[in-house]
Amino acid sequence: MKLYEQDNTLTAQHVKADRQADAKVPDGLWHKCPKCGTTILSKQINEFATCPNCHYGFRIGAHQRLKWAVDTYTDLDEDLQTTDPLNFPGYLAKLKASQEKTGLNDSVLTGEAKIKEEHFGFGVMDPNFIMGSLGSVTGEKLTRLFERATAKKLPVVLWTASGGARMQEGIMSLMQMAKVANAVAQHSAAGLLYIVVLTDPTTGGVTASFAMQGDITLAEPHALVGFAGRRVIEQTIHQKIPADLQDAENLQKHGFVDRIVQREHEKELLYQLLKLGGDPSDR
Repeated sequence: MKLYEQDNTLTAQHVKADRQADAKVPDGLWHKCPKCGTTILSKQINEFATCPNCHYGFRIGAHQRLKWAVDTYTDLDEDLQTTDPLNFPGYLAKLKASQEKTGLNDSVLTGEAKIKEEHFGFGVMDPNFIMGSLGSVTGEKLTRLFERATAKKLPVVLWTASGGARMQEGIMSLMQMAKVANAVAQHSAAGLLYIVVLTDPTTGGVTASFAMQGDITLAEPHALVGFAGRRVIEQTIHQKIPADLQDAENLQKHGFVDRIVQREHEKELLYQLLKLGGDPSDR
């Protein structure tokens, strides 16, 4: 009986010690890759925020991306603000929280940038701003981006990351798909280059419109790209879909993506493509 009690005491002490040890482990010490399952020490993640095993790019903010994606940039239209057109409950509070978190006025950062001597218009969608959703201000900023680029005869590079249309704005969100697509078409009609970089995730109305209008479509390794989510698809067709159906690699296999590019190589590849694209007046 004494031995049994002693064992229980030791077990309780071990459990208590383990809990104390767990409590001392700081948050954010480890990251788990959602694609390959590799557990990575945070300090092992480089400036590109990629998995060292499978090269998956973790979801990052717009400003963080621009630190390594371009040499210099100027952001524009940061004064635009949504008006909460539907008076959707809690929407203004969610907008304010996202603005404070990301330092953006809405889910895309737009402006003009340079890689070496190549000058271009850019857009970076931020998955940390209400999941990069497409709202009326997002659409307005993107439309102005392409209109400005057309007027100044600049190519455009757009990094997409979105959960789709923003439900809090209803039909006004969906209207942005056609609005931006029209601006992209005018930019294309002027003979100007449009490069899309699909990042994780690019879904919904963004995929159904301007994300698939690029002259050149690049994608980061293992980026989720599709229209509807897995659960919606499976509930609609009443069958399971392949695990890699919406992976960028599968889209490349079926002709939707021109090339998979690791973040470490994006800047140089974009420079080469922009240089080859050139000014249409020189052709």
